[in-house]
Amino acid sequence: MNKVFTNADDAVKDISNGAVIMLGGFGLCGIPENCIAALVKKRVNNLTCISNNAGVDDFGIGLMLQQKQLKKMIASYVGENAEFERQLLSGELEVELIPQGTLATRCMAAGYGMPAIFTPAGVGTEVATGKEIRNFKGKDYLLEEAFDADFAIVKAWKGDTQGNLIYKATARNFNPMMAMAGKITIAEVEELVEPGELDPNQIHTPGIYVHRIFQGVNYEKRIEQRTVRQLAN
Repeated sequence: MNKVFTNADDAVKDISNGAVIMLGGFGLCGIPENCIAALVKKRVNNLTCISNNAGVDDFGIGLMLQQKQLKKMIASYVGENAEFERQLLSGELEVELIPQGTLATRCMAAGYGMPAIFTPAGVGTEVATGKEIRNFKGKDYLLEEAFDADFAIVKAWKGDTQGNLIYKATARNFNPMMAMAGKITIAEVEELVEPGELDPNQIHTPGIYVHRIFQGVNYEKRIEQRTVRQLAN
């Protein structure tokens, strides 16, 4: 199976209107910049996006929100995007806010082939509305279903042509668990190498989970909130 694609446009060419997509990253760290740009260019719409956050107004998933390509956003934090807020308050965008740990574990459950998990997070809050609650050893737990995503799009530091991936530092974040969870996983990497060039002890995502891979270009790697301090005279 040849997993290598020419570029982002080629890798996302069959993502169609109404697709459910996972997008790796945390804030703007480790996001699949090339694939997001390709989806914006493709103008695919009516999407359901599963991501830790919704980017900012002019970067990340925020670019897709500007084009009104999203029908629903499933995330745990959305506080840096004014356009997201506008679409939410106007009723243009359906939003499901869930605890961050639940988001991660629902991704993990999908990757493990588990249909659902039980978690104490959200019990007694609006998160639990309409969901099954079961008591284990005197404590209530909320049933949360595993995600069912058509595509998982992740970004790694290095990868080989068989799809093995290595993430760098905090860019690892949600990428490994999302890479396991999509029906089709697309990986963009900063450096694409031949099999055997990666240290097998350093691989975070085995290639068996990755269906498509390409070497990305022109990464901006924007910092979401840059905080600096004055140097002493």
